[in-house]
Amino acid sequence: MTNQTMTKARPPNGDDKADGKPGNGTAGALSPAVVLLFAVACGLSVANIYFAQPLLDTMARDLSITPAVIGGVVTLTQIGYAFGLLLIVPLGDLWDRRKLIVGQTVLSALALTIVGTAPNAAVLLIGMVLVGLLAVVIQVLVAYAATLVAPAERGRTIGAVTSGVVSGILLARFAAGALADLGGWRVVYLTSAALTLVLAPLLARALPRHRPQAMAGSSYANLLRSTLALFVEESVLRERAVFALLIFASFSAFWSSVVLPLAAPPLSLSHTAIGMFGIAGLAGALAARNSGRLADRGWGQRTTGLSLLLVLAGWAPIACLHASLWLVLAGVVMIDFAVQAVHVTNQSLIVAARPEASSRLIGVYMVFYSIGSGLGAITSTVAYAAAGWLGVCALGAAISAVALLFWVIVVSKTPAPADVCSQA
Repeated sequence: MTNQTMTKARPPNGDDKADGKPGNGTAGALSPAVVLLFAVACGLSVANIYFAQPLLDTMARDLSITPAVIGGVVTLTQIGYAFGLLLIVPLGDLWDRRKLIVGQTVLSALALTIVGTAPNAAVLLIGMVLVGLLAVVIQVLVAYAATLVAPAERGRTIGAVTSGVVSGILLARFAAGALADLGGWRVVYLTSAALTLVLAPLLARALPRHRPQAMAGSSYANLLRSTLALFVEESVLRERAVFALLIFASFSAFWSSVVLPLAAPPLSLSHTAIGMFGIAGLAGALAARNSGRLADRGWGQRTTGLSLLLVLAGWAPIACLHASLWLVLAGVVMIDFAVQAVHVTNQSLIVAARPEASSRLIGVYMVFYSIGSGLGAITSTVAYAAAGWLGVCALGAAISAVALLFWVIVVSKTPAPADVCSQA
């Protein structure tokens, strides 16, 4: 990276009208209650994407869907999510973010209702695409939170809000299973729809009123062109996108395949027992939320390197699954802590580079997160089929080693953005 030490935001292609100040308005500290609301909204939104994974067999039986087709539920949700990252998230730099967030929240409740009342496979699949498309309100919220606070508080705030995202991912399977046991798979989506609808007025009340956005008055086509231009212009975005792809490929490799050996003999753990691994991972992820403070102090590069080393080291105890589940739990905490630390640092640094383009930056960054998660899930199941659990661990460790090597060779000696360092 060569241009990460800039001191002022640059408008891409002359479109941005902001002066680089957070939120184009007065930045300060968000109250703990508002930060918590942001985190809860993010957690519920991301959980909507992952609810289906433990429910696929039940959904297939209820709607007479073949196994070959039911797998498309997860795929179509992720496709909708990817399109939302590219087409909706950048709108946060064009439209009033408050209205955009509230509107997405209401529409998400409608999409969840469609899924929960789907009479056939076609309606279900359409509903899942919409759920994925609208779940990107997460990234609009993260970008908005980052612009509502002073630069010295940005990393800490991103860490707190993002903790809700990781919590939602790790708890979604457990919550979906518990609710489905009580009332069937439809209850999961209808309950989430009701909770999402309750969030809408709370967000409308808590979010600041209209603030002119960086590209207010520009066209949607110019917005999309500037989004692509940012990826070309910003080396920090490209580098952090690589980290996102690799760390979430490693993260997904574990969580997508760990149920296979845990549920199979000789362990034969129950769904509840397997769900406890998510609780352990949640503890590690929440512990890492304060990593944003280190980025605020200009220690983002050092935090990244140490966290990547921890991800790699975490695969060693995880490889001992058939010898000790306690070692696996330790490895889960290590990996989830480190992945969350890198994720928070990544977002802190890319937003610090161009605060006025936060929605576009995070949208592009999260595309690589999504790609990494998908690749990790696919390759880990292939590795498990070919070489068992040790094959999965070898894959995860190899991906982690590539990320660490990339940091050592390309990124480690690059200073953090001046917007961060100046606030240290």
